[in-house]
Amino acid sequence: MNTTNHLRVALIQSDLIWENPTANRKQFEEKINNLTEGIDLIILPEMFTTGFTMNASVIAETMEGETVQWLQNLAQEKSIAITGSIVINENDNFYNRLLFVHPSGRIDSYDKKHTFTLAGEHEVFSAGTERIIVDYKGWKICPLICYDLRFPVWARNTKNYDLLLYVASWPKPRIEAWDSLLKARAIENMSYTIGVNRVGVDANGYEYTGNTVCYDTLGNCLAKNNQGTEEILIVDLDIEAQTKIRNRFRFLDDRDRFILQ
Repeated sequence: MNTTNHLRVALIQSDLIWENPTANRKQFEEKINNLTEGIDLIILPEMFTTGFTMNASVIAETMEGETVQWLQNLAQEKSIAITGSIVINENDNFYNRLLFVHPSGRIDSYDKKHTFTLAGEHEVFSAGTERIIVDYKGWKICPLICYDLRFPVWARNTKNYDLLLYVASWPKPRIEAWDSLLKARAIENMSYTIGVNRVGVDANGYEYTGNTVCYDTLGNCLAKNNQGTEEILIVDLDIEAQTKIRNRFRFLDDRDRFILQ
């Protein structure tokens, strides 16, 4: 596959309508339709059709369900990749599953490894076991979900990925940790790092301020919204510029060698 040196990414920071996939799909489709041409990848928040709910038995969909079909149709119609997580029921298990839908309609999927015990997510959702690297337009992309951010070994750049991204429902009381950890992931992995978080207040009374952000290889902020408002941030990523910095400093060559057990 030929590498596209520049990747133009839309980070959609949005409020979510509680446990209403139809309404959420409608609002995201309206936002996407208003985007100008030239976008390569759209990133939506965690559980973007429902909000961060533990009511999985009521709102879960299947991989043949309406949201998956909607994502595939939209990706094909717009010739664009779209990613975000939804609740999936598969083999009598529930997963917080990130879907990376290619313009062809092909899907790469990642199940959240670190379920959020503080909210009881581990009691409802099965944890994923494998990290994935998505190959899109020659870029290697590592997609993860929310609580995974607290565990740096899981994000460790042993696969020479070019972009690390997190979709999230990360609440206001711990937003300083979100900011600090995302910047740290970018610096330690020498990779573009994106975090897309929601805004608004959910049905459980938790407030979200967004703080959707993109950092470059050295931890410089390329775009951010910490105002608690809905916004679509557009960032242009340059793989040649990143490679040049990596080749100059070569910090990844000095990383510790170990294997996850």
